[in-house]
Amino acid sequence: MATGTTDRTGPLAGFVVGVTADRRRDELTALLRRRGARVVEAPTMRIIPVDDDIALRRATEECLTAPLDYVVATTGVGWRGWLSAAEGWGCAARLAEVCRDAVVLTRGPKATGAVRAGGLAETYSPRSEGCDELLTWLLARELRGRRVAVQEHGAPLTGFTAALRERGAEVIEVPVYRWAQPEDPEAVRRLVAATARREVHALTFTSAPAITFFLESAREAGLYPDVLAALREDVVPVCVGPLCARPLEDVGVPALWPERGRLGALVRTLTETLPGRDRCELRSGGRTLVLQGSAVLVEGEGIWLSPVSAALLRALAERPGRVLSRPDLLRRVWAGTGTDEHGVEAAVARLRGALGPDAGLIRTVPKRGYRLAVDA
Repeated sequence: MATGTTDRTGPLAGFVVGVTADRRRDELTALLRRRGARVVEAPTMRIIPVDDDIALRRATEECLTAPLDYVVATTGVGWRGWLSAAEGWGCAARLAEVCRDAVVLTRGPKATGAVRAGGLAETYSPRSEGCDELLTWLLARELRGRRVAVQEHGAPLTGFTAALRERGAEVIEVPVYRWAQPEDPEAVRRLVAATARREVHALTFTSAPAITFFLESAREAGLYPDVLAALREDVVPVCVGPLCARPLEDVGVPALWPERGRLGALVRTLTETLPGRDRCELRSGGRTLVLQGSAVLVEGEGIWLSPVSAALLRALAERPGRVLSRPDLLRRVWAGTGTDEHGVEAAVARLRGALGPDAGLIRTVPKRGYRLAVDA
């Protein structure tokens, strides 16, 4: 499942991380691999620009027919896309002038940065990056007869614009791009299944719609309860910011996010979190072996294990030096799978094969089970 070349000695060595982003996916993937993670790429949605769309051009022309009172920028990529499309139509300067004379509101730092890069200044931007706070700010003003342009971010802001119209505003909805199903739905289904089986250690999300599409794929696959359980217990969801994390919080899944909504900060959060959750050190034969994620790190070299081999070694490492019977291991590693004791023996053989020169770490205790040969 995991793809690409990985640094086998980085702080994320042994961990499998799912990347659900479409935009800037290569950048995020490279950051994770440089830190040792194996990356599963499965964009859960794609952004379709509509710079030549009739609806966008009609909305732009409507904005230019009369002065605007308020302009709402919801995303940086959407704002830049709108101005780029207007430039192609020869009306970018007029659009910038109309927006400059209006009160500009921005939803979060990315939209703010795009607005400022275009030579404009925002009047208000909520700390929460939420559209609800933007709406509250607007509804506190007299809106009857006011013209409000709302740059959409992938889907119509139906409730937002309806509330403005109820207060008497003339609302121009500006559809710059829209979200659509991913180009490779099968890759998403594989990531959903791997999450349900807890074969990935973390998932990264850079937008709320990516989470929504991922959870919808889990429902369609009949794995929704298993995916939620995995995200609540073993698989760490890391989001670019609190607004991105809302769909997870709405279904009772706690998520992590950095203080600054940047890809580098997201990766740092992951790097600081995963090793602390899933790392075990053992001494055997005078050497230190580190079990981290799905790998064993021996003197700086990483040995990647299959999910079953990693789970088996972890079960033994939880009681180092003590014997675990085959029934014990069945309960700990294969609960509910129908595997029998012969399956345990075969899995131990595969684990020894993967460990190579360190196969002696796994000792057979005749008629009793297996133990780790650790130093006293």
